[in-house]
Amino acid sequence: MRNLSETLRKTIHLCSLVIPLSYRYLLDYNRRLGFSILLVSLIISMVIEFNRFWQRSFHKTFHRIFGLILRRHELKDFTGATYLIFASLFCVAFFEPRIAAASIAFLSIGDTFAALVGVNFGHRKFLNSKKSFEGSLACFVSCLIFGMLWLGDPRLIVAGALSATLAELCTIPLDDNIKIPLFSGLVMTIVSILI
Repeated sequence: MRNLSETLRKTIHLCSLVIPLSYRYLLDYNRRLGFSILLVSLIISMVIEFNRFWQRSFHKTFHRIFGLILRRHELKDFTGATYLIFASLFCVAFFEPRIAAASIAFLSIGDTFAALVGVNFGHRKFLNSKKSFEGSLACFVSCLIFGMLWLGDPRLIVAGALSATLAELCTIPLDDNIKIPLFSGLVMTIVSILI
């Protein structure tokens, strides 16, 4: 059941690629419009989250619909979707558009492949961690391939893929939906300025 739940969750997570793809291809990197859409999405998500916390009947309905894909900590904390929208909003606001879109995509792709490969094929665990070498390798390779198609600059590709993988592997108690895009976006921004 756990593998099914994680597979379903990560399949839905992969659908979050709609954010960077829309930002690039539908909005043509229009930062103001992208920010506005994400801000409205975040407000709606926060209304849902607080209703879920404060209204018992809403909580039951929400859990009935999404219970299979919720993690235990999300029962009393914000869902990964809310963190994803927040991180996307931050990336669009503060990073150059191409880097912002790539960092959000690295989350969608890298975290998904890390989990799917790690849960199903991960045998070499890192010390004191549930993370596996196989999952981290899948994260890096998938981000690297996507970066080659998206970024074009080898320095940004490697820096972005590596930083997304390190953020996914990192045990800092911060949701991956925040860690991966913000860290990879920050590293790619620094690389683009310095090199």
